[in-house]
Amino acid sequence: MIKELMVEGVFAENTYFYIDAHTKSGFLIDPGAQAGLIYEAIQRNGWNIEKILLTHGHFDHFGAAELLREKLEAPIYIYPEDARYLLDPYLNLSGNYNPITVPHYEELHDGEIIRLKANSGFYLKVIHTPGHTPGSVTYYSPEENAAFVGDLLYQHGPGLTNFPGGNRRVLEESIVDKIFTLPDNTLLLSGHSSPITVAEEKQMLIR
Repeated sequence: MIKELMVEGVFAENTYFYIDAHTKSGFLIDPGAQAGLIYEAIQRNGWNIEKILLTHGHFDHFGAAELLREKLEAPIYIYPEDARYLLDPYLNLSGNYNPITVPHYEELHDGEIIRLKANSGFYLKVIHTPGHTPGSVTYYSPEENAAFVGDLLYQHGPGLTNFPGGNRRVLEESIVDKIFTLPDNTLLLSGHSSPITVAEEKQMLIR
């Protein structure tokens, strides 16, 4: 099951829980802020978070990650090309606010299948979808017919590229070559908008 929790830091951001209903274990995706609120939701529901997954290295998607890593004893994962963002407030955009770094993380790779220890049949597939940042990824669940896309795209169209490492051409290629090859009814779950299907996003891009 997928649960969404909007958190408020410098920006509002959608944090997601992808939980196996049978074992109550699962993944926490993009804990952007309000670690206490996220932790309370986990405790209230009796969930066991095995891994913290980041779609990219901007602080509004990982602001609560380090504290939750400690409290949950769950490792943080990011794509190699965005690992340096976790260590650099200029790149992760926190420098103009309250500088944040994340020194503890592990790397994942394109095409990798991330499985639960509690249930190896419950998994997400890593799809490298650069453009918003060089190491942006999408986490795809065939089981739920859903994809966690971070800031690659929004309900109103493609994501932003006016940040360090952003590239509009690469972002559009990621959308067309990676996202638009998923089934049309795949639900795209972004960091800053309501869900939209692949079919709906195709129509939006055509406009």
